[in-house]
Amino acid sequence: MNGFRDLNIIRLFDFYLALMFLISLYRRFGQYRAIGGIAFAVPGRWPNLLNLIRSHGSVFLTWSTFLPALVALILTIIQIALSRWLFPNARLTPEDVADLWVAWPALLILSVAMVGFDMWGVVDVSPVNQTDVEKYFDQAEFWLRSWTAPIVHALTFGRINPRQMVHAEVQKALVEASHLLNSNLWWIAIQVALRMAFGLALWLTFALEHSR
Repeated sequence: MNGFRDLNIIRLFDFYLALMFLISLYRRFGQYRAIGGIAFAVPGRWPNLLNLIRSHGSVFLTWSTFLPALVALILTIIQIALSRWLFPNARLTPEDVADLWVAWPALLILSVAMVGFDMWGVVDVSPVNQTDVEKYFDQAEFWLRSWTAPIVHALTFGRINPRQMVHAEVQKALVEASHLLNSNLWWIAIQVALRMAFGLALWLTFALEHSR
């Protein structure tokens, strides 16, 4: 019991951040492996599709895509600066918090929100079906380089243009991927913001405790 009362919550929070990073990495390992396998295979296996994707780069690479990542990066830097550089010897125990009735409700609410949001992110991980993606890419690559595409276009009197259909599907897929990536990055930003809010509450409680 005395060990719990003397526990440094600030250091425990640092441990929590590292633990959640490792758990998230483990839960998403399948995603990273599938995406990495596809990315490494693109230049040699789907060169025409790669050139087409590059031509639509403006759809995918927008400020709305990078802004959430920038916010998450800034919040992470602030967290590191507070916990490791500015106040490396800071100490705040459960006993200290219990004596501050103004502080502990805020810490409790923020901790529940932070842990709940993190747990949701760990549990809700969508798998990436590498086999289906590769089949889709193979089909697109075939129509982009095949001599049969112009023949189909001519025989249907221009009503069916396989290459134009591939162009439209690629653009649609890139727009959807951009929205998904943007949503995921904002998720990360909110996740980091909750962690930072809890960390800031810890520092304010620490300052209040040591000012008494």
